[in-house]
Amino acid sequence: MVPYTELSEDALRGVLESFVLREGTEYGERDVSLDQKVAQVTRQLQRGEAQIVFDPETESIDVVVVARGGRAAGPVRDKL
Repeated sequence: MVPYTELSEDALRGVLESFVLREGTEYGERDVSLDQKVAQVTRQLQRGEAQIVFDPETESIDVVVVARGGRAAGPVRDKL
């Protein structure tokens, strides 16, 4: 896990923009701006509902939903 507070503002923005721009991230039928999407994921991180994880094997970073009990449950792919 990578605490979002450990990333610089620019690095965090880059991670979140990359995440929300990936195909498969669903926000419903309404049009949502990139800034709004980033803000939504930021709020999830702040509330502890999502975490940033780094996989050293693939050297990739992702945002995942936190299951009850504080463990990462999987990539955030549902409506945020």
